[in-house]
Amino acid sequence: MPSPSAKGIVARAAEATPPAAAMRMRGLSDRAIAWLFVGPTMVLLLAINIFPLIWTIKLSFTNYRANRPNANVLDVGIDNYVSVLTDPDIWLAMQATAHFLFWTIFLQMVIGFALAYLIDRKFRGHGFWTTMILIPMMLSPAVVGNFWAFLYQPQIGLFNYAVSFLTGVPASSFEMIGSVKLAPWAIIIVDTWMWTPYVMLICLAGLRSIPDYIYEAAEVDRASKWRQFWSITLPMVLPFIMLAVLFRGIENFKMFDMVNLLTSGGPGSATELASITLKREAFEKWRTGYSSAFAIILFVSVFGLANIYVKALNHVKNR
Repeated sequence: MPSPSAKGIVARAAEATPPAAAMRMRGLSDRAIAWLFVGPTMVLLLAINIFPLIWTIKLSFTNYRANRPNANVLDVGIDNYVSVLTDPDIWLAMQATAHFLFWTIFLQMVIGFALAYLIDRKFRGHGFWTTMILIPMMLSPAVVGNFWAFLYQPQIGLFNYAVSFLTGVPASSFEMIGSVKLAPWAIIIVDTWMWTPYVMLICLAGLRSIPDYIYEAAEVDRASKWRQFWSITLPMVLPFIMLAVLFRGIENFKMFDMVNLLTSGGPGSATELASITLKREAFEKWRTGYSSAFAIILFVSVFGLANIYVKALNHVKNR
């Protein structure tokens, strides 16, 4: 039963509604009223998401350049797509992106799950350490990029001195963001430091969703801790781990801000990810049609791989 106060609110709302509007509302079905509320949001989403996508697809078949708006726009068919797929610089960027994706996801899954497993033990002070671990995730990528660029400085940065203290290598003998071999690992370290807490939270949610009675039954059957981990913990947390892989894979595939501030794709093209190459083609070389084709290829790749992965995730969840 509604409370007297709720009835009063409804009554006042009914009195405040103009008679003409009230008559129109009474004539609407529940479905029509639902669309009346959802409609503006749908229009907004179409304007923000769908229209730019359709416009990008249209531009990808032309030679349009944004810095020459008055030039004749010619239809070039699939030439832009062929150029993208046969451009060696694009494939180098995709290789750099694949290297970045594999190692960041691998390290974040291993370290994140290990941290979640330790925190799930609920040792003394686990709440404090959980909060401390989550701090990097709360920072802006721009702040993280500038912060680590300072840490990586070979003369004054603390990172080189920490490596020197642990290994005995002179601090000034190497430069993380200035070396072609070390720069890819520099951005991997930063992304792992920043987003491992996110993976840890997802894994921790999975660990704490496992009912205690399953472990109690395993102990009755005299299963060892190692056996419990492989037969109970890991299979039941696997959907959460796969979900974390999906989220981090999509985010890192389009990684731009942190890497752009840290290395700007250098030295040379050692850390030039696909998103940075796309930015260069669109806003430095002003090859708008070409960059639109590249953007569509990236979108289709991510969308297709994500759909295949989601099907595999649903299969694991329904086992």
